[in-house]
Amino acid sequence: MGKGTQAASVAQELNLTHIASGDLFRQAIEQGSELGLRAKSYIDEGTLVPDSITIGMILKRISAPDCEGGVILDGFPRNLKQAEALDKALAEQARAIDKVVYIKVSEGELLKRLSGRWVCRNCQALYHIVNSPPKVWGKCDKCGGELYQRPDDTPETVKKRLEVYFSQTAPIIDYYTRAGKLLEVDGEGRIDEVSRRIVATLGEGEFVAR
Repeated sequence: MGKGTQAASVAQELNLTHIASGDLFRQAIEQGSELGLRAKSYIDEGTLVPDSITIGMILKRISAPDCEGGVILDGFPRNLKQAEALDKALAEQARAIDKVVYIKVSEGELLKRLSGRWVCRNCQALYHIVNSPPKVWGKCDKCGGELYQRPDDTPETVKKRLEVYFSQTAPIIDYYTRAGKLLEVDGEGRIDEVSRRIVATLGEGEFVAR
């Protein structure tokens, strides 16, 4: 499992609100909102949703009452412009990012993890062909629903997503390193092992905006 699994686990451990940009987009798409329709074409192609859409959605979410104690951002920021815009918006609210965790995983391992994910159409339960396969292939263990692979999880799209990552997301590592906020954690190994490394390294939390 990847960053989403770790973000949810660490958020629960540290009693923080977990905010996943991907989940926010999927909810908007399912609701058929204008935002969802605009975001869908970008997500299906494996490219990043425009900053103007993403930043507005994230800022609105972190202003909710359940985020007052701190949050863990999952999937945002994805590029330097987003990181700078987030810092500026938070500064206007007298808030700031405390720490940023870089979960380091090899490119080959990333491809295997991302392209192996399948989802239940009914209950949205997640499965992985290697790490957590269903008991009966193609059927959800929980509700018996059909499993499918999201367009952004196919091997072809995953390769494109990785290209986008290395060209647009990697500079964030330098940005937060210069700010003295980057913490690097080895992301390979069992899920619980990686979670323990993250919590131990963080002290107070990943992507925590207070």
